[in-house]
Amino acid sequence: MTHFRAMSLCALFAAATITLARADTVGREQNIVGLRLGQRVMVDDGTCPAGQIKEVRGAKMTESGITATRTCVPRFGPKSK
Repeated sequence: MTHFRAMSLCALFAAATITLARADTVGREQNIVGLRLGQRVMVDDGTCPAGQIKEVRGAKMTESGITATRTCVPRFGPKSK
C-alpha cells in the first residue's frame, strides 16, 4: 500500500509541475486575471515584431500587488513552409 501512495504522490506532483510550467496565451493584456508571481502569460495582440509574441511575467511582489514586466520573445510553435 505504501508503494501505491508514493506513486500516486509522484504522479500528482508531476501533473502540478507541468500545469505551472505551461504558459497561457491570451489576445489582450486586459484578459489577464490574477497574475501570480513567476507566472508567464503570452499576449498575442500584434504589438511585437513578426515572429515574436509579448510575454507578460509576474516579476515582483510589492505592497500594492504583483508588478508585471513585458518583453517580446520569439514565438515558438509549428514552423510554416
